[in-house]
Amino acid sequence: MKMNRLFKLMFACITIAIPICLIAQPPGFDQDTNDVPIDGGLSLLLAAGIGYGIKRKFKQEDDAQKKKPATKE
Repeated sequence: MKMNRLFKLMFACITIAIPICLIAQPPGFDQDTNDVPIDGGLSLLLAAGIGYGIKRKFKQEDDAQKKKPATKE
């Protein structure tokens, strides 16, 4: 029983302490910072990934249809 209380107390302290340690930098950039644009290369990779995912999904559905036994009516 005592270990359970100790565990709960430690968990509460860690839960409170972690967000304090994770405070990020304030928003905004310095004026001398160069922004990096998202150009065609990244968008082509994204489009290729989406196309590949759609292709795999259709292949899974086709494989499932082939494995399904034919019903007689």
